[in-house]
Formats: sequence, C-alpha cells, structure tokens
Amino acid sequence: MDFATDPRTAHLSTRLRAFVDERVIPAERVLATQIAETPDEWSFRPVVHELRQAARAEGLWNLFLPGEGGAGLTNLQYAPLAEITGWSPRLAPVVVNCAAPDTGNMEVLADFGSPAQKREWLEPLLDARIRSAFCMTEPDAASSDASQIGTRIRRDGSDYVITGRKWWSTGAMSPDARVLIVMGKTDPDGPRHRQQSMVIVPRDAVGVRIIRPLTVFGYDDRDHGGHAEIVFDDVRVPAENLIGDEGDGFAIAQARLGPGRIHHCMRALGTAERALALAGERARSRAPFGRPLAEQGVIREWAAEARIELEALRLLVLKTAWLMDTVGNRRAMTEIQAIKIAVPRAAQRIIDRVMQLFGAAGLSAGQPLAEMFAGVRALRIADGPDEVHLASLGKAELRA
Repeated sequence: MDFATDPRTAHLSTRLRAFVDERVIPAERVLATQIAETPDEWSFRPVVHELRQAARAEGLWNLFLPGEGGAGLTNLQYAPLAEITGWSPRLAPVVVNCAAPDTGNMEVLADFGSPAQKREWLEPLLDARIRSAFCMTEPDAASSDASQIGTRIRRDGSDYVITGRKWWSTGAMSPDARVLIVMGKTDPDGPRHRQQSMVIVPRDAVGVRIIRPLTVFGYDDRDHGGHAEIVFDDVRVPAENLIGDEGDGFAIAQARLGPGRIHHCMRALGTAERALALAGERARSRAPFGRPLAEQGVIREWAAEARIELEALRLLVLKTAWLMDTVGNRRAMTEIQAIKIAVPRAAQRIIDRVMQLFGAAGLSAGQPLAEMFAGVRALRIADGPDEVHLASLGKAELRA
C-alpha cells in the first residue's frame, strides 16, 4: 500500500502549514482583541479580511471544491489540508474560504443550482463577497429526522411562499449572509423522502425575521456570524429560486451533508493534534512534586493513547475520502458514518485530558482548549447525532 502524498498536495500542505503557523495562529490573539473592541458586531473583523487577502495571494483559496471555481482537489487531496486548518478552527478555515456553512452551500449551488443561481449567488460566495446560511433544523421537529421538518414552501403562481421557523442557522446573524438556503415541504402528503424541497431566500426578503442568536457552551461565535433562530413569515420568492426540482430537497440535503461530515472530521483531527502539541509543551514545562509532568506515568499513557487514536482515525478518514472519490458518497456511507462517530469522540476525549493537564488554565480564555472542546462536542450533534449514525451503521452491519 502506498501512503505517499502526491506532489501537488505535498506542495500545498507545505505552504498551508507555514501560513497557519506563521500567520494564522499568531493572529488568534489579534482576533480576540478586535472582538473585545467591537462586542456588538457579527461580521468578520479586520484581521480576517487581511488574512484572506494573504491566503488568496498564496493560492490557498477554495481548496475544498473540486469543480469550477475551486482548487480542483479530490477529497483525498483535500484531507491533509483540511487537517492543517483544524489547528486553528476559529480562524484558518474562514481565511481560506473553506468554512461551514458556506462550503456546503457552495457545493449545493455548484452541483444543483441553475446557471442563473450560480451567477447570482455561487460566484460571490466563491469570491467571499457575501456569506450564506443553511436553514434546515427546526425547534419543533426532531432534527435527527429531516423528514419531520414543518416549514411549508407553497407554490403561488410564479412565486413560492415560505412559512416556518428555523434555528441553528449558522452564519445568519452576520449582515454579510445575504442568502439563505431553506429546506421545507412542498408536498406534505407525498412519499416521505419526496416531500421536501430547497429554495433560495435573500436575507433581506420581506417576512424574514432574525429572532435571536444561540450559543454553544456560552460561545456565540460572533466572529463567524453566530447561530440564528429565524422566522419565515409568508416570505415570497420567485419560483426560479427553487434548487433543482420539487421533491429533491431530501436528496440534496444528504448530498450536502456527506462532504460536510468528512470535512468536519478532517479538521477535528487537526484540532486534536494541536491540543496534543500543547500538552507536550505543558508537560515538559511544569514540574509539580519535584519532577516534570512528562515523567508522570499517567501523562505518558494519555499521550500514547492519543497518538494511537489519531493515527488510526486518520487512516480511516483517508480511506473514506478515497472511497468518496472512487465509488461515490453513497457507497462510502458506512465509512462516513464511522468517522462521524469516532473522530469527534476521540478529539473530545483528547482535548478533555489536555484541559485536565493544564488545570484551571485549560478552562480559561487564555488557552484555546475550552473553545476547541466546545467545537468538537458540538460535532457529535451537528449533521446527525452519534446515536442516529450508530443505529444506521449497526443496522447495515447486521444486515451484511
């Protein structure tokens, strides 16, 4: 088996690694200061725009997208690059225009959008002139079963009228999120997985009301546009804003979530690697009870277990990426589900132990660990909770 990285990926990895180490990670404190100085804003801060210009100049832009407008990389080629951005999960994905939810929305528009939709919405997203949000999850429906959503998309002449309530619409608090992709039911009495459709809704459309921001462990993700609860009160949009055909919504959602899940896992590996690197620095520099923490048996066991988990899961992520490239997302679903379960769990466990190693400092804003923990813990719910993926994976295993 050949595990060598191809020359283009190796070249991009070297450049991206240097960019993240030399420009992005040092800018994390600058970002924190700028947020503190402008606490009421939901837009990107100046340091993000500066780093975006630098990333574009370096050719580190839209790395996630294999088709037109992207870098032309396969999932397997993108995997090590996404992992590098995971070392600075708050900043690096954004500055290379590879951050959710924009990535998933760009993939939806690239794969299913009409030429007019691509011109109006995809092109400015690829160019980072605007942002977007994805509106699927609802407070009154079981989010683990997208067929239960209650938002109604009703045809009225040459328009669609949208009525419903969404939440956890990441990015929607930002005034730069000019476009919302909304999933709702166009045929409530149709077959279970043909009831839903997706429609493009401009954020400034009449009847769109941003109700409130939501927090994750107290983090509001203000610099990323937050997570909004939104009401659609008889919002009217032209019929040409429908993505694909009526009834395609569920299939489009699954096509969108597959790559998103593996991208999250790729980045989570990088986040855990950074936590482990911080653990090494801490263990070598602190010496309670007369000897460095690095000489304590339990710390060595934690480090060894973390290394084993990360190496094993990286191989599974790479296998999954290869399968998505060679046989397609549907036939790679078993592996996609496996990494979606295993990687966030492992990253959460590793970061938790590193926080323990740092003591009270690990819980503070002086270290990135608490925010990292909140991020990977959220991944165990986002894009489908562990239990749903476990049930589906177990069913397939027993059937086989």
